[in-house]
Amino acid sequence: MTTREAREIVNNYSDNTRKPDDEEFFMFTEAMDFLIHEEHKPQDMMYLGGVYYEMKHFDLALKYYEMAATYDYDPAYECLGYIWYYGRTGQRDYKKAYMYFSRLMEKGDLVSTYKVADMYRNGYYVEKDMAKYESIIEKLYLKVLKCRNVFDPVPEVFTRLARIRTSQECYEEAVDLYLRAKDFLAQRIYYNAFFGNLNIMKWLIDDLYELIEFDEECFDFFDLYYLLKTPHVITFDFDDRIYRLESVMEGDECVVNFDGQWYHSRDDFFRDACIDDVKLTSLYNELYGFELMA
Repeated sequence: MTTREAREIVNNYSDNTRKPDDEEFFMFTEAMDFLIHEEHKPQDMMYLGGVYYEMKHFDLALKYYEMAATYDYDPAYECLGYIWYYGRTGQRDYKKAYMYFSRLMEKGDLVSTYKVADMYRNGYYVEKDMAKYESIIEKLYLKVLKCRNVFDPVPEVFTRLARIRTSQECYEEAVDLYLRAKDFLAQRIYYNAFFGNLNIMKWLIDDLYELIEFDEECFDFFDLYYLLKTPHVITFDFDDRIYRLESVMEGDECVVNFDGQWYHSRDDFFRDACIDDVKLTSLYNELYGFELMA
């Protein structure tokens, strides 16, 4: 294998909109390992680590993030902060998480800044300080207003500020923040249906409809997070065909049936549901005519 051949395999894998099969994934990981050992680029280490993180193979993600960190690569510190903050490999270490996040916060990194804020909100490693948390988020909000890239942490900051506004009983402003965050996040998920992004959307929708009444006559794809918590039958149109979606109680949670396929939860549905091997999250702006059946 040459570096050119390896890079072509990686690019083809990255551009693929359908779920890769086992052979394609094996070839991708072989190509990535080859490039990492030949070119020693921390960007490649981070990319492979990110793929493993999304697959929830956190031990392998940690391996490649730590490898990238040996090159003093700032994005690696952010990801290592997440690994230790959430205890992805089985053990939380808030001291390490704070060390990595605060290191980047000092450099103006937006993501690490709101994670440091979270540590003050929760009292993780540092003393709990809600006033400091709110102050950091208020200042961050002014900074992210200028952001335009869908991968900038606009939804993360907007939803945090929305919860602050809710606690202050400024409900109208909170709703506006949630709706703006929803639109921004939907565009991000179109490009990357990473489970972290989907979780933010789920929590956002749950919080939004605590503040406003759900409109059964006008809703969109991501509003299904609200509907699929309880039994419903929904139809929508795509490419001149009507699709049917049903949620059914099974124990304490709804299972979801879509196009003959069962999903254990709304999380599984949003993560895996496809039409012709293309994820619904990549088609969301082409789905229309959502209707709640009686």
